[in-house]
Amino acid sequence: MPSQMEHAMETTMFAFHKFIGNKGYLTKEDQRVLKEKEFPRILENQKDPQYMEKIVKYLNRCRDGKVGSQSFFSLILGLTIACNDYFVVHMKQKEKK
Repeated sequence: MPSQMEHAMETTMFAFHKFIGNKGYLTKEDQRVLKEKEFPRILENQKDPQYMEKIVKYLNRCRDGKVGSQSFFSLILGLTIACNDYFVVHMKQKEKK
């Protein structure tokens, strides 16, 4: 039985491969659908509505609109860090009450 972390990694890899199909990368349309289906709460709770677009643009150094596996997993890591920062701030606020 996989650990929670292994399960999370496996789920992330399956999601990536579901969206890339046989292409080996995410197109701009794939990215749009992925954001809407897989990250609705993150998108709703961002102070900057262009947050994910900025990250994807930074990761897409080739400027071809295609996001490969390395960039995708960097995006997931960046979002995880942002969510963790948000979580830590709110947990500290709850502890003060």
